[in-house]
Amino acid sequence: MFKEKFREGVISAKQFDREDIEYILKKAKEMNETKNSNLLHGKILATLFFEPSTRTRLSFESAMYRLGGSVIGFHSGDVSSIKKGESIADTIRTVENYSDCIVIRHSLEGAATMAAKFAKIPIINAGSGSGEHPTQALLDLLTINEEIGSLDGLNIGLMGDLKYGRTVHSLSILLSKFDVNIYFISPTELRMRNRDIDFLQQRQVKYKEITDYRKILNILDVLYMTRIQKERFADSEEYERIKGIYIFRQDDLKETKDNFRLLHPLPRITEISPNVDNSEKAIYFKQTYYGIPMRKALLAELMIE
Repeated sequence: MFKEKFREGVISAKQFDREDIEYILKKAKEMNETKNSNLLHGKILATLFFEPSTRTRLSFESAMYRLGGSVIGFHSGDVSSIKKGESIADTIRTVENYSDCIVIRHSLEGAATMAAKFAKIPIINAGSGSGEHPTQALLDLLTINEEIGSLDGLNIGLMGDLKYGRTVHSLSILLSKFDVNIYFISPTELRMRNRDIDFLQQRQVKYKEITDYRKILNILDVLYMTRIQKERFADSEEYERIKGIYIFRQDDLKETKDNFRLLHPLPRITEISPNVDNSEKAIYFKQTYYGIPMRKALLAELMIE
């Protein structure tokens, strides 16, 4: 059922209903219990990363190797024929001849959608401009579910760059399938896009938009921080003005609940003080680990015939 619904791949969080999410969370938990296997022996994953990546690229590649498969690809548009003027469509139609699934990250928001239109094999969106990053959001849900034990009934804050932050766009969509209260915390200039707010309103999701996270810190179960993304700003002066607007410090932990958990998709710049790292409430490095079982689950579901 999952493979049939997602035969074109994982392009957007909007593809998932609650049943799909619960299914892939269950599969990821099973993958977490088995480190290595040969489920995808003989299969080849192509990773096409036109933007820099550490966690996403390496966790996809690690997941593929742990399933017994192989990986090909490139990690900069400068080393592909895109630099010569080749279109994304032509790149996809070429690479699909060499692989069984393609993971693509690109600075253009619609790149993964375009790739899926031309591909005959599954496409996985590993980040499209300031649009979405659905597999990051799935591993975020896995992290919350495994570390807290539930997704329903939580107060969840999403803080930082909500305008350009593709991780929070996908995460808010997936969270809308659960009984949660969402708090969007950002400066006015970086508030959630109207289209994302409209999506939540249509589904009657409970949310609030605020600028000061300290006012609600004592009621949050999860705070999901994001960096202010310099590369998305056309105006460097605007970035410099607001880049340090939020910094979570050790003293902030004193105001949080016992079961509070702090997440971040990383990379971190200055928005979380390093002296927070050793707290059991700070789970952003553990969060990176959950990318392995989640991406193993997705690759297996998409590539096993």
